[in-house]
Amino acid sequence: MSSISEALRQQISAEAGHCCEYCHTCRRIIGMPLVIDHIVPQARGGGNERENLAAACYRCNEFKGAKTGEVDPTTGALVSLFNPRCQIWKEHFAWANGGTHIIGLTPTGRATVLALRMNNEYVVESRRLWIAMNRHPPFLD
Repeated sequence: MSSISEALRQQISAEAGHCCEYCHTCRRIIGMPLVIDHIVPQARGGGNERENLAAACYRCNEFKGAKTGEVDPTTGALVSLFNPRCQIWKEHFAWANGGTHIIGLTPTGRATVLALRMNNEYVVESRRLWIAMNRHPPFLD
């Protein structure tokens, strides 16, 4: 498989505002570079073309792994995970509890929140600190 060029990596990150396209955590507040996520994982036949690549924080990328779908906890149906190339974040997610939690508004949103563990205890704790410093994504949108 061919690697992703540094220029394309930079382009993807810049287009995402240097924030994770899943949880909206900004690179500058986590002190780590974003990684490039294959929306359709290479293990499932996804390639390195631009429309299959998204900027992701390490946490979302690791929890997503090779998943492309998850069970919606409300309906019990297996649904596709959020695709930042063809779906709009605000249509599938919203901030709750003063910005410390992400809630899914749709089956895709709920399944993605669950699969990527977008409200794990560590990130919720960090979001509280980021909010106190006015550095959390709800205040940057």
